[in-house]
Amino acid sequence: MGEGDYGVRSGGTGSDVCAEGATRVPLVERTQTVKYMILTFASQRQYQEMVGQPAGESAWTQEDWAALGAFMQAFSQELLDSGELVETRGLSAPVHTRRIQLREGVPVVTDGPYAEAEEVLAGYWVVECDSFDRATEVAGRLARCPGPERIRARAYADVRPIDEHQPDFEG
Repeated sequence: MGEGDYGVRSGGTGSDVCAEGATRVPLVERTQTVKYMILTFASQRQYQEMVGQPAGESAWTQEDWAALGAFMQAFSQELLDSGELVETRGLSAPVHTRRIQLREGVPVVTDGPYAEAEEVLAGYWVVECDSFDRATEVAGRLARCPGPERIRARAYADVRPIDEHQPDFEG
């Protein structure tokens, strides 16, 4: 079979996870699946705490960072090995955000962070699973993500189906 016959989910392209050695499932062997996005959130304050900037809390230790990195690598690798991972990305700190809004008919750009935003998207995984329950189970494993308890106590993930329906605008 050629590359195009496999329905490659990650292939290393557009993913933080290396697909080397991953098992690809030929399209003819797959059951009906749906793509889901697993979203994780953080605040500008949490980003500042991670690096020890003035936020009233101590920075993450080297051990905290190492444990987080190892967990995320293993989590994503398990999804890649199972054939469920489509893509994953972590986002930079909210301070690097630009918001574009239309004001009086003109696009206006505002640099982040935004005081009114208590939390922002921190990262995501796109997974292809047999059911919403399976995607929820996958996201539930993120609850075991290591880190300082004050961060873990506020952490959560959302799971949303990806709507791949293409509307018929012509008819």
